Parts: sequence; structure tokens; C-alpha cells
Amino acid sequence: MSERVNVICMKWGSLYGPEYVNHLRSGVARHLHRPHRFVCFTDESSGLSPDVEALPLPELGLPAGHADRRWQKLAVFRRQLADLRGTTLFLDLDLVIVDDLDPFLELPGAFRIVRDDELFRFKPQRMLKPAHDRFLKTVGNSSVFRFEIGEHAYILDAYLADPRAATRGYRISQQFQSAQLAAHGHLEYWPPGWCVSFKNACVPRYVRSYFADPKIPPGARIVVFAGNPKMSDVLAGRGHKWYRRIGDVTWLRQAWAS
Repeated sequence: MSERVNVICMKWGSLYGPEYVNHLRSGVARHLHRPHRFVCFTDESSGLSPDVEALPLPELGLPAGHADRRWQKLAVFRRQLADLRGTTLFLDLDLVIVDDLDPFLELPGAFRIVRDDELFRFKPQRMLKPAHDRFLKTVGNSSVFRFEIGEHAYILDAYLADPRAATRGYRISQQFQSAQLAAHGHLEYWPPGWCVSFKNACVPRYVRSYFADPKIPPGARIVVFAGNPKMSDVLAGRGHKWYRRIGDVTWLRQAWAS
């Protein structure tokens, strides 16, 4: 039998309700076939399904006077994360699992993450700042990443050494996280096409969106809602633009709500 792994998520504040955790847990149960422990770190456990293990949000350890919760996700890199041990897959709440998750736990590598650039269209204006463009091409999108508990504490250590400098130098935590991983030779990505953007990979582009509905690209395992529209908008029938129609998404509703 395969060794048990951890699948974790985080929920704090009021942006996402408990249904996001519950649907994510159901998706994991359907698509991960090896023994696993599903944990939600949260500041509010009401409404969570009985098969969701709710644990308190891990402390970031910020000094007094610095209470920036936007970088809360870095707390998973503590040397001790509750009583968890071993291989761990982190999943954001605003994504939909559409195929087998086992390969995410089987692929070799110390750390695996989505390459952020794979989720977005090419931005010509970035070429005006070549050095910054080169860095952005390396950034991992922290919606889906795999790590070993306690093995990457240097990320949190570097942040806590000077949190103000970190937030001045990097716009969001995944940029800081990626820079630390790269400096230690641990930054590796999922194979292209495993994690895809709903907007940019599922919805046909421009006028074609008026003649074809969104669909899952071949080989996709997880659909990520990077940028806009948000998953809640799409599930509610919103998110359309004059240049982008979002047609029938029955497959998305089924994958999320089953």
C-alpha cells in the first residue's frame, strides 16, 4: 500500500465559505486513490463536512506591529506544522479537480509548483523590463504545490528575518517564495498542462467563444481560476465580457459540486 500523504488547504476571513472546502474535499476523495489525510487550516470551522479535519491556522510568527495576513500561506513552511509529517499537497480553494491527482504525489522532485506564466497570456509590456521579465518567468503560482513538511523552513525564516523588506521587494508571497526556492535549487514545476487556467485554457478566445463552449483541455487535471473571472462568478453564470462569452459550463458545475 502507498504511504499516506497529506492534502491541505487554508481558509481564513470571509472570502470563501465552508462549501469551498467541502467541495474541494469531495474532489480530492474522488480523484486521489492513495491513503491521505485531508486538513483545512482555518479560523472558522463551522459548516465543514465531518470528513474535513479542521485545524487552527498555523502561526506565521510575525513581530509585533506587523500583521499582514495576505502572506499567511507561508506558515505552511514551519518546521513543525501541527502533527503533520511527510509529503504534502497544498490546494487553493478556488480550483476544480477534473482528473487523477495521484501523479502529483508520484512525480520526483523536492518541490513542485505551477509555473505562473502558464496560466496567463503573454504580456508584451514586460519586455520593457527584461530582468523583471526573466524573474517573472520563474515564479511559481502557489495554487497547487507539493512539498515535504519542515524541509523548506528557510522560506519562512527569510520572510521573518525582515518582513517589511520582503513585502517591499515582492508584490505577492508566491514571488518571494519562488525566489527563495530558486536560491536553494528546489524550484521545479508541474508538467505543462496539468494545471490550467479556466479563462485562458478552457474558454475559446475572442469571437470563437461565441460559437463554442468552454471545455477541459486534453491532459488537464486541475482547473485554476487565476485572475478574473472568479469561480463563483462563472458558477453563477457571470464573468462574461464583450470579447469573451462564457457558454455552457455544466462540466465545471458537475466537477465542483459532485
